[in-house]
Amino acid sequence: MAVRDYIRQRFFPHLWCPGCGHGIVMNGLIRAIDHMAIPKNDIVMVSGIGCSSRITGYVDVHTLHTLHGRALAFAAGVKLSRPELRVIVPMGDGDALSIGGNHFIHAARRNMDITAIVMNNRIYGMTGGQFSPLSGSGTQASTAPFGNIDPAFDVVSLAKAAGAGFVARSTTYHVTEMIDLLKQAISHRGFSVVEILSQCPTYFGKHNGMESAVDMMENFRKNTKSLGKIPEGYSEDKVLRGVFVNENRPEYCQEYERIIASAMKGET
Repeated sequence: MAVRDYIRQRFFPHLWCPGCGHGIVMNGLIRAIDHMAIPKNDIVMVSGIGCSSRITGYVDVHTLHTLHGRALAFAAGVKLSRPELRVIVPMGDGDALSIGGNHFIHAARRNMDITAIVMNNRIYGMTGGQFSPLSGSGTQASTAPFGNIDPAFDVVSLAKAAGAGFVARSTTYHVTEMIDLLKQAISHRGFSVVEILSQCPTYFGKHNGMESAVDMMENFRKNTKSLGKIPEGYSEDKVLRGVFVNENRPEYCQEYERIIASAMKGET
């Protein structure tokens, strides 16, 4: 199947700003699905509200465009009712870890077979460039013109601590790596999280000395490092990329079905 077959072409041109990284993420996600030869009717994508959430409007699979921060809650309902489907949830900063933070940690704790893609552009792009839980201290935003003092969540550490069975990180610069990590995440049986560092030159870049998408992607190239290429004793202050957790744990829907079977057996 051609990549364009996964696109709802009638909704193009897209609404993302020039240079936005979310289109790269969508491209990588479509290519991962295509490489895996997953039938479109077996996929459900669920999103909330935000720049990243526009993905569900552009892909030609089953989609739900839901409430802000509640994408994982809707996705859990889909998975429980139709556990045979592949459920993928593209999210941004707020959807995942601000208003949606509670759903995120409990989805990881339950280990339901859902793939969460956290598109981390460190800003609220749709509503005017306010700082987010991933902006980090010292950054500037429309709501922090003199510098943000809030520390950022580490998405990988949070997902690991909450119990996600698969946790990975990549960037929009490292496209081949990103596609491979998405394939691994979708294949994983359990709650999988892929954080993808994505550029927002319109708001984050403008406020933080990176005026173009090229500048921001060059920053991803220079200031990240693959887990597989770290020499012994490595202590350089760079963001690490790769697979941080890949463990097989009891999956929620399977355990739920086991409980139902056990209860039914007890009734007969």
